[in-house]
Formats: sequence, structure tokens, C-alpha cells
Amino acid sequence: MQQKFLEYVLEDLQRKKVALDTCTFVLPSKRSGIFLKQYISSILSKNIFSPKILSIEDFVLQIAELKQISNIELLLEFYKVYKSSKIKAHDDFYTFLKWGQTLLQDFNEIDRFLIPPKDILNYLSAIKELNHWSLKKEKTELIQNYLNQWNNLESLYDSLTKSLLAQKKGYQGLIYREAAKNVINNYDKNEHHTIVFVGFNALNTAESNIIQYFLLENNSYIYWDIDSYFLDDKIHDASLFIRNYKRDWPYYKSNSLKGIHNTYISNKNISITGVPKNVSQAKYVGELLRKIHSKSTIGLKDTALVLSDETLLNPILNAIPSEIKETNITMGIPLAQTILYSFFLTFLELNEARTEKGWFYKDVLKFLSNPHTLILLTSEQKNFAEIISRDIKRNNLLYFRPQSGVANLELNRILNYIFPLKKVSPQFWISNCLSLIEALKEIYQKENKTLELEHLYRFYKLFNQLDKHVKDTGFIKDLKSIKSFFKQLAAIETLDFIGEPLSGLQIMGMLESRNLDFETIIITSVNEGILPSGKSNNSFIPFDVKREYGLPTYKEKDAIYTYHFYRLIQRAKNVYITYNTEPDVLEGGERSRLINQLLTDENINQYTSHNIASPTVYISQPTTPEIKKSPSLFKAIKTFAENGFSPTALTNYIRNPLEFYKKNILKINDIDQVEETIAANTFGTIVHDSLEELYKPFIGKILVTEAMVSMKLGISATVKKKFEQNLSGADVSKGKFLLVYRVIVKYIERFVDMEIEQIQEQDVKILGLEEKYSVMLNFPELEFPIKLKGTLDRIDEVNGTLRIIDYKTGKVEPKNVKVVDWEELITDYDKSKAFQLLCYAYLYSKENNAQVLQAGIYSFKNLGQGFQPFINNDITITPDILDTFEKHLKKLILEICDLKIPFVEKKV
Repeated sequence: MQQKFLEYVLEDLQRKKVALDTCTFVLPSKRSGIFLKQYISSILSKNIFSPKILSIEDFVLQIAELKQISNIELLLEFYKVYKSSKIKAHDDFYTFLKWGQTLLQDFNEIDRFLIPPKDILNYLSAIKELNHWSLKKEKTELIQNYLNQWNNLESLYDSLTKSLLAQKKGYQGLIYREAAKNVINNYDKNEHHTIVFVGFNALNTAESNIIQYFLLENNSYIYWDIDSYFLDDKIHDASLFIRNYKRDWPYYKSNSLKGIHNTYISNKNISITGVPKNVSQAKYVGELLRKIHSKSTIGLKDTALVLSDETLLNPILNAIPSEIKETNITMGIPLAQTILYSFFLTFLELNEARTEKGWFYKDVLKFLSNPHTLILLTSEQKNFAEIISRDIKRNNLLYFRPQSGVANLELNRILNYIFPLKKVSPQFWISNCLSLIEALKEIYQKENKTLELEHLYRFYKLFNQLDKHVKDTGFIKDLKSIKSFFKQLAAIETLDFIGEPLSGLQIMGMLESRNLDFETIIITSVNEGILPSGKSNNSFIPFDVKREYGLPTYKEKDAIYTYHFYRLIQRAKNVYITYNTEPDVLEGGERSRLINQLLTDENINQYTSHNIASPTVYISQPTTPEIKKSPSLFKAIKTFAENGFSPTALTNYIRNPLEFYKKNILKINDIDQVEETIAANTFGTIVHDSLEELYKPFIGKILVTEAMVSMKLGISATVKKKFEQNLSGADVSKGKFLLVYRVIVKYIERFVDMEIEQIQEQDVKILGLEEKYSVMLNFPELEFPIKLKGTLDRIDEVNGTLRIIDYKTGKVEPKNVKVVDWEELITDYDKSKAFQLLCYAYLYSKENNAQVLQAGIYSFKNLGQGFQPFINNDITITPDILDTFEKHLKKLILEICDLKIPFVEKKV
């Protein structure tokens, strides 16, 4: 087992006769301090007072004598400064949030690297002056305001700095800048404290100056953690920063680098595995952990799982085998990745989209589908989420208004929080969120759900913070602003895990691994864009300006990740690296260059193996889906036949037998959906219902022009009435429904105009509208009777010729109602219109003993074609044609009722 870096540091200090209890250890992170204490306790032969162990941030805080300001306070403080600045036109808080956070990050970098703010900020405003988009000499007010804001960056920075220092507060960069100023005065040179800086790599200018001061002025040490293999390579990114310090620091003119090792090129096992997608990576890691655990005598005590992409944490936690009892997680889950966050966000969007009409149905349904909403609105008696959802869909409510007197008092109270009567302000929304948290808390306490309660507590704290700041500030006035603020805070705040840091499997992010060594290392998501993180740059400062002033760019960030990657594996005995084989611009591209370096490095590739893991795929011959007719299914077919075959059901079978089985036998209908735009079947229903009502007064009468002209005046009102009956939530006065309403009115007006034109030359008598007919069919081959039923849209006489009319709102061509080959009638769905017409003619003829008639279609999308009659050789339907039709109808029904013929999927 290789000696761990922290053990080496302690051993070297003891060799130098340095009393550990007089040391102050300064480390990159607090986490490595816990391990350092453990190593100190393991080497002591007598009791001592524990030495001071500080993270670099705590150490700098002590020197600066400032308190770190929270992200929320900093944003609000910056906005106050911005509002009181000399800038002519100020953005509202919502707009400010879009750029304020980025500008604060730039201020932070400028301070950490001790750049004179005047120089770089004025440089930045000059660039914006050159880059503005107007070509005119005279600048518009918009451009003047835009440039005015950039020209005032220095005054914004100065005002923010003065305001924070007056409060003895600071953000990280300001604290570092102040510490660099105060370092000479804050530490007494005569103090006999030995300061030991351990395991640093990329230092900002402030850190570099502070550390150099103590190295030159005090009895202090600095230990780097770098392998000579990288340090001796003049171009390797892993040693980029340490090479520069060795070259540039005055301290190294008379001192040598401490902490140089020679462990990277040693006997180890490096396994690189490509796995498709993130969830597969999580499952692969779970199986890997199971194997390591089963083979190890100490379990996973000396194993670390490093997540390059921290969003993989949730899938990983679900994939950890149950036999692994001890796990320590050093990273937190951002609140924005929890289901409770989506609950509050959808609740906010629900209120944000509210109008005078009510709550938009999509926002309501989205909120009702959240698991936490379902829990809140479900009692032993009723599920109010389901009731509301059903009412919205059945009544086609585009905008929802809660009904009064719903359920018992407790549920009414919750519904009042969700759908309040008064307008929702940011403060009111926060108050309602806190009330919903209380309601959820009561439920989860009864059910003893500790994880959900922990989530609730974190959001309770967040909303209390928000509540305080909304009250204290006067500028968060609308839901749009609070939404943006809430989203930013939820992305920053984390839900932290509590565990035993020194035992079990260690799950951590890349930066938490600093100074720590493990025998077995698993690194996930080693893809370009993730490790290293790529060229993403959330900054207003251009690349060339950053290079000019010595600010870090993506090149330096790449070098930081390269160092951490190689430092992790330099002492490890077993290294398992996984990457996503499926390139995705959002999640990362191809495998990382770091993997390629390992595979092409002649000095290490003898220890390296590479393979692709993928699930076993079994390719089976595609089969046509079919349903065999069991006795129970045959019974269902028999019941259906006794209730009656309709022409639509029979054409469903012609189109696709399996669809007929699902829709007509099993009664699996389409789910209820709210129609924002009208569905085709609803469109047809409104046309049919409107025509029935308009023509009903003319049943048994010959149509006359005066009556038809008078009837035409009522078309608009009739269509509107039918809209209200079929789509209760539709508003035909505006929007999409107005367009559909006008189309239907236009269709019917054109039809009536055509009818008026026809009755000038022909006598048209209405005999019936929407009449239902049925007939019993007795086939000797079947032991049970068959009913054929149908509804005839219109029956009339034209100059004594009987006509059966079917209205179609879709487009129908004459070829669709013409039959040459009778076999096509029951096999080709294109002939379904002709089949339906013959069904109607057959039903009418059987009931009324009609010898000669016509059957045809009026297609409202194709009214120019007029009446489109069924055609065989002639447009007249005779008893011979109906006999021929009956034979083919019988053949079709016998096929449906044949036990030996399954329902087979037909390609549509």
C-alpha cells in the first residue's frame, strides 16, 4: 500500500522535529482536515492539544477580519447599490437578476486576482462602446442607456465595496483582497506558530501573495502534492501551476519543492469502460461496487467514488447494492433537483399564469400531477386532485375556477391556499407555501417519512429567508421577480447528507478529493465538457482581456481538472474510469482527452485496459401482433353482436382488426383531454347537431326559399349554442375557437345556399333527420342473432327520388363512394364511405321495404362536388345491389365471429 500524502506530510514534519501542536495547518478544504486529524492521532505516542486545522477560506477570513455574506444578501445588497447609482435608466429586479449574478462573479474574480478594478472595468466599458450595434452617429436613447450602464461599472464596484466593508462583510473575492492587504499587520512575526500549507495547486493571486508572505517571513512550510512524472514534463497540464510557482516565487531561489513523489508509474490496475447513458453508468457502478465489496476483506473502507458530473448522484444512490451498509456522501443535492422544488415551482407558475378567467388548465393539471399535491388533496373519502382533473377534462374547461363548498374544512383550507380568491403577491405566495409545508409536515410526521421531512425543513428555511428579504426590500413586487430569485436560490442551496466521514464508501465530487488518497478509485462521466469542463464561460469579460490581466480562462480550468484527475490515480492501486459512450451536447461530448492520454501514454498503458459495456441485446424476428379468440373473448364478441354492429365498428375492423378489438370489444377509448383547439370528432358533432336543429322544423315538408332564407339567419346562434353544449369551456368570441366557429358557420351557410339554389329547380322534401334504424340478421352459420344498427343523418326526396344522406366534415372524393370490385368493399378501408352508405341504404330498405333509392355524401370540405352518390354501374341502389351487399356483409361478420380467425394487426 502506497503511503498517503497527508501521512507523508506529518512524517516529514516529525523528521524536521516540528512540534505538531504548535502548527497551524492550512488545507484546500475542510474535508481533508478531518482525515488529517485522524492521521495525527494515529502517529502520536503521547497526548497533545490538537493543532489548528483550517481551510484556506477560514484562514483568509481570519486575516481579513470580515464576515462572509450569503448569496441572497449579496444579490439584494448589489441591487440596492445599483438602484442608488447614477445610471439613468434602472432595470427592474427581474431583469437585474439576469445579469447581476454574472457581474458579481466577475467582481469576485477581479478581487481574487488583485486586478485594479479601475483598469479592467474601464477596459470593459470601452469594448462595449466599440461593439454596440448601432451604425448611426446619433445614439438612440436605448443605446445611450445601455452604454451608460457599462460606463458606470467602476462606480458600481466601488459603491458595493464601500457598503460591504462598512458592514464588516464581504464576498469571497473582497475578503481575499482585504486579507492580502492586511496580512502584514494581522500576524505577529514573533509568534512561534508554524504555518503548514498542504496540498495546494491552482492559487489565485491573493492566495499566492499570502502564502509567499508567510513562507518568507515565518517558520512556515508548503507541501505540494505532485508526481515527478508530471513535474519533469514541461508541457503537462497536471503540473502547470506548480511549475510556474517553482519558477516565479522568490522563496524557491533558496528552497526546494516539498511533496514531490514518484508513485504514478507503478504497478496498478486502470480499467476504462465506456457505458451508454448516465443511468447505465449508475447501474454499472452499482455492480462494480458489489464485486469490490464481495472480494475485499475490509469492505469499501479505502474506496472512493468520484462523480465528475454531480447530477449523477441520485441515480448512483439508487444503484448502490443493499449489502453496502456504510456510505459517506460529501456533496449535497441542490434543492432544484428535488421533487419538492418542482412542487413549489409549478405552484408559482400556476399563480403566475392566472387571469381574470381563472387558472389555465395546463398549469392546474401539471400542479395536480405532482406527488406532493396528490398527497395534500387526498383524504380517506375523496381524491380532490382526481375530481378536479376529471371535471376539467369532461367539461373542457380551458380556465378553472374552484367551486365553493368543496369537501371538509381541512381540504377547503388547502384548496384556498392553492386557488386563493385574491390576487397573489410574492409575500402572499410565500405565506401560502409555508402553510402548505405545515400541511405536508403533519402528513409526513404521521407516516414517519424522515427524508421528506428533511426536504420540507430545508425549503421551510429557504422560504423564511425569502420572506424576510421580501419584507425588508421594497423591490420584489411581482411573481416574475420572485420566480427568478427562487430558481437561483434553489440552484445554489443544497440538501446536505450527514454521515461518518472516516468509514465506508466515500462518494464525493472532484474538488472534495483534494489531499485524499484511496486504494480504489472509481471516477464516473469522464467525458469532454464534464472532465475537463470545456469552454463554458459565464462572464462578461472577453477571453483576450482575461489573458491580458492574468485572469483564469478555460485553459487554466482545464489544467485544474487535469491535476485533480491525475492526483487521484497517482497513488491508487485500482482505478475504474467510466464514460458515456453516447455524445450529447448538453451532457458532454465524446470520451475525455484524459482517457486518450492514458491510453496513448507508453509508460502507463501496460497497466491500462479499455472496454465497452453494453447490455445484451436479443434480436427476435418481428411478428405480426394477433389476439386469438378464447371462449371468454368469443362471449364478448357475441354480446357485442347482440347489441349491434354499427357501420363505424365494421369499418374499424376493415381498417385494422386489432384496433376493432381494442376500441369496440374492450371499449378502450381515447383518454379525456381538454381541447384547446377543436378535435375532428367534436367538429363533426357540432356540424351534425347544428344541421339537425336547423332542419328539424322542415321534417315532412317541401323546402321553400323564404323559409330557408329565414332559417339561414339563425345559423350563427345555433352553432354557438351547440358549441356551448359540446365544449362548455370554449369561448367563441376570440382566439382559436372563434376561427373554428366561423369555419363551421361558413360551412353550413354554403350548404344552405347550395340547398336554396337546388330548390329553385327541384322539389326537396325532408323525411327524417338523425333517425336510428336497426335490423336483426339470422345467419345459419351462427347460433346467435346479429343486430345491424345505424343512425341516418338525413332522409329526403328530390323530385320523388328517395335519398339517404351522410354528412362528412372531412374531405371525400367521388372515387371513395364508387365500387367496381365488391371484394374491396370489405377489405379496403378506402371504400369505407361506400360501405357505410350501403349499410344505411340496407337498414332503411329493410325497415321501409324501399325498392329503389340513392345514398350519398355531402363533404363539407369539398362542397363543390355537391351530392356524391354511391355508384356501382349506376347511382341507383336496387334490391340486387343490396342482395350483393348482404352477401359481403355476411362474409365480414362471419369472419369477425369465427373462433379460428384471430384479430390480426393490419398495417394502416
